[in-house]
Formats: sequence, C-alpha cells, structure tokens
Amino acid sequence: MHKENIITAGTPVAIASKALIMLHGRGASAEDILSLAQWFPVGDYALLAPQATNHTWYPQSFLAPPAENEPWLSSALSLLKSTTDKLLQQGIAPEHIYFLGFSQGACLTLEFIARNAARYGGAVAFTGGLIGDRVYSENYNGAFDGMPVFIGSSNPDFHVPVQRVHESTAILQKMGARVTEKIYDNMGHTIIEDEIRQANELIFS
Repeated sequence: MHKENIITAGTPVAIASKALIMLHGRGASAEDILSLAQWFPVGDYALLAPQATNHTWYPQSFLAPPAENEPWLSSALSLLKSTTDKLLQQGIAPEHIYFLGFSQGACLTLEFIARNAARYGGAVAFTGGLIGDRVYSENYNGAFDGMPVFIGSSNPDFHVPVQRVHESTAILQKMGARVTEKIYDNMGHTIIEDEIRQANELIFS
C-alpha cells in the first residue's frame, strides 16, 4: 500500500497561501515531478509531491477494470484525499489548491478530482484520462463551479487513447469544469513547451 511519503518544496505550507499537489508517472519519482515546477509561476506555492510505493500508483494499465488495480488505486486516492484534507486543515482554501500530474499521475489526478469535485484552484493533466475499462460516471459527484482544467495528450499515444481523453473532458465539463483539451499530433509520451504555456495561461495565471 502507499505510505504517506510526501516530498515538499517551495514555500512551507504554514506560510503559503496556495498549494500544488504534483503526481509523478509510472517508474518516476516525486523528485522528478517536482523538477517541473521550475517551468511554472509557483514560487509562492507550497509544493507537495507524494511518492508512490515501488514508483507506481497502480499495477495495471489505467484502462484495466478497476478491480484489477486494487487495492493500490484506492490507496492512492486515499493518500490524495488525506493530503488535500490536511492542506484544508492548515488553512489553505479549496480554490487555492491545485493539482498537476503526468501520465499515470495525470490519470490519478483526473480520477481524484472527478470523485471529489469542488472549486479547487485548477488541475493540469499531461497525458491522462479517467481510470477504468470504461468511464464509471456513477463514481463522480460534486461540482467544479467553473474550475479550470487543462488536459494535453498525443495522437496517437501508446498508453492513453484519444477517445478516453475526449470522454474524460466531457465528464468534467458536465460537472462544471472549464476544460481546455489539446491533442497534439505525434507528440509522443512527453510534455512539450506548448502544454506548459497553456497550463501557465489557463491555470496558474
């Protein structure tokens, strides 16, 4: 199961007015995703990057039936919930809590916000979609009240089908998120400069 192993950077939570939770991809680390922060205007944010046990949030593809990714998926979602709750308890308002993930971390980011919708500050998903062999819309509740979300992905992407990106965008929009989806032809499984620019303009500006 995932232990509460959170690497922090930026401004200490006790004096920060905003926080960004960053989720790494499969095989990567909290330090890897934290290094992305240099590209965003988040100097005054508390940065929190949970570390997945064995560097993976769940064992199978995000397109597997959810039961095949248990109990790891529930453990990862629970870790995110406790991390978010602690920020709220420490006085950071929901609208000042932001989320960012890449690949497996992007999938987990989208799944978490859809299951726990509120007017957070915003979310960035670099190559990801909602988790499951299909979209389980019955799991998603709450309202985003216009929260901005950026989803960028490649066509094609070996791990994340474009169709799932479209389905995820539709669900989030239905729940009141202001989603900007950008599909890049043959981008590959990476993060490009235009995605960073979009995230800065839409989410962190």
